[in-house]
Amino acid sequence: MTMTEEDILQDIVTRGVANIYPSKGFVEAKIRRGEKLTIYLGIDPTGPTLHLGNAIPMKKLADFQKAGHKVILLMGDFTAMIGDPTDKSSARVQLTHKQVLANLKNYKKQASKLLSFSGRNKAEIKFNSKWLGKMNFADVLSLASQMTVQQMLERDMFERRIEEGKPIFIHEFMYPLMQGYDSVAMNVDGEVGGNDQTFNMLCGRDLLKSMKNKEKFVLTLKLLEDSTGKKMGKTEGNMVALSDTPEEMYGKVMSWSDGMIIPGFELCTNVPLSEILEISKSLESNSVNPRDIKMKLARTLVALYHTEAKAQSAEENFISTFQKHEIPSDMIEIKIHEGDLLADVCVTHNVVKSKTEFNRFVENGAITDLQKNEKINDPKIRATKTEYKIGKTRFIRLV
Repeated sequence: MTMTEEDILQDIVTRGVANIYPSKGFVEAKIRRGEKLTIYLGIDPTGPTLHLGNAIPMKKLADFQKAGHKVILLMGDFTAMIGDPTDKSSARVQLTHKQVLANLKNYKKQASKLLSFSGRNKAEIKFNSKWLGKMNFADVLSLASQMTVQQMLERDMFERRIEEGKPIFIHEFMYPLMQGYDSVAMNVDGEVGGNDQTFNMLCGRDLLKSMKNKEKFVLTLKLLEDSTGKKMGKTEGNMVALSDTPEEMYGKVMSWSDGMIIPGFELCTNVPLSEILEISKSLESNSVNPRDIKMKLARTLVALYHTEAKAQSAEENFISTFQKHEIPSDMIEIKIHEGDLLADVCVTHNVVKSKTEFNRFVENGAITDLQKNEKINDPKIRATKTEYKIGKTRFIRLV
């Protein structure tokens, strides 16, 4: 079915969208007037690969590009050295510029799966060290005068740290200002990002208004969260990396809880919303096996970031590995703590009778990390957030 201009507009302003500031109508009016907007997404290269959490706002950026607007993928090579305090209970470990540049080495190649970096309306990559790295102390003080301590303390994570008696460093206060100044330096019309970045993006909106008297819109997107309510990403150790092999990506998606199927389709794929609605209805009515729908989701995602052929191959590999002993969607879920031995976890929760039995399983190659599709060969391995098949019939999910 061919989408009309109005269909495309509504898809941009509704699909996966959490909030739009100042309003949905503000953005719709600009697009209907035929304005060619400049929109950006900022990513701090704090790890060596992009992941699905990055891809969600990047897909939205791609939607704007396909609609004819100018898009910028901003590499936070300066801000990454400071570290975004969002949702952090303590200060991040600071990176060197060399480490940051090494991290982003493959970002453009990975982003090209969604954005076009060639042609008449090619996406542009910028680096915020170009302007932030040139600011002197007077510039920093002038920028700092744009916000108050009270505004900063409104951030939930800072409030929590104060309550817990944990330190808040001055450079963490500066982070939202730096990210906000990116909007001023690039003179953009809008910004997209996860809704966990709302505070930082609104700082940019406030700065652009006060420094250039320009109204910037902010479009925040829903987060892809696991069954515990934690966002999927490198910090939580549960990410699906764009650098994953087809088999790894397929297997990780199959490890998702059933509750992530519909959000996964909406946020991470190009499957039409009308089709997603039908899938949702079929799941609610129990007329389909959630496993089969999850396989469709896994196949769709692998095809998007690899190829249809590789997606089919990954599915065949998954079936040949696990189909004979179907992985239950309601497998035992066990909460672990950092440093726990997998053997102790299994014994404590009666997954195995004893460490002797656990060791025997390891010796016989009968314990498999389902996300990595790897046999466990170390009886003293530490438990990690993943899923294990133990023997032929025992399955556990560690959270």
